[in-house]
Amino acid sequence: MVLILIAMQFYSPTKNISPGNHTQIFIKETNPSPNLKALFETSCYDCHSNNTVYPWYNNIAPISYWIDSHVKDRKKNLNFSVWQNYSLDKKDHLLDEIEKMVVQAEMPLTEYTYLHGNSKITDKEVVEIIAWVKQTRIIYQLGKQPK
Repeated sequence: MVLILIAMQFYSPTKNISPGNHTQIFIKETNPSPNLKALFETSCYDCHSNNTVYPWYNNIAPISYWIDSHVKDRKKNLNFSVWQNYSLDKKDHLLDEIEKMVVQAEMPLTEYTYLHGNSKITDKEVVEIIAWVKQTRIIYQLGKQPK
């Protein structure tokens, strides 16, 4: 068992790091307030984009494998870096899911907020997210209307 743990230190998963502005299209399209934009950066993008800011302990296996698995799983559900690839229906649905997860305090995950104290979402921020989601969803719903 010890040998396996030692060997794991030399074969780390590939890190989820992309150069450039990986959420530019999402920000441009959904136009969140500066406060929400900052909130997304601290509370969402590490798991839901193509660019994760890794903590120091990510260099220790098996933690690195757990984080890698977690990020890959979360990106399957929502990846802000590929927002342009989603259909209008998918974007509308994802915004609805964002609202539900935040209102139910399911996102960000509790274990994430333990280690990233600045990622916690306040009640005031929840209200702001709800208003932003409702406003943004209207744009996508109108885009689906026949012309």
